[in-house]
Amino acid sequence: MDSINQQQPEKNHEDLFGKEAGEKIKELAKSANTCFFCTRITSQQPLKVRPMSVQKVDDEGNFWFLSADDSNKNADISADENVHLLFQGSAHSDFLSVYGSATISKDKEIIKELWEPILKTWFTEGIDDPRITAIKVEAKEGYYWDNKHGNTVAFAKTVVGAILGKTLDDSIEGKLVNS
Repeated sequence: MDSINQQQPEKNHEDLFGKEAGEKIKELAKSANTCFFCTRITSQQPLKVRPMSVQKVDDEGNFWFLSADDSNKNADISADENVHLLFQGSAHSDFLSVYGSATISKDKEIIKELWEPILKTWFTEGIDDPRITAIKVEAKEGYYWDNKHGNTVAFAKTVVGAILGKTLDDSIEGKLVNS
């Protein structure tokens, strides 16, 4: 363990599995709602990174996005399905890193389920725009950084720790295994 972890009076590492991991993924993704969607992660080239809004996180912990079939992102996924999603929900908590595999679908039922009127900005023909695709990202592994008692308590513990010269960090982190 890192030296700062040895100074902690409280447990600050907890790996989550199965349903508990899925719930944490949904919670952190919902608080952020937007992520950095990274492609070309196994190409030994610079990553391609772009912000994306998550349309849905399903009960299995899969992430759903809408994208244009002629986008660079879709081309990247067609060449290599491995992607990395990076979330930051607030300045001090709700951080999530997810590595997974992406698939592209033109299933109209899925697209209808994910559709929101604001998306007409990118899909000018609306929900029937022929360019719309749904991207599903299945998480293979993940890691989270959060706090245990909310941002107010975390901030107060940090201030008290600084005054006392003690590590009173309220953070918690761990692996997320969703199967």
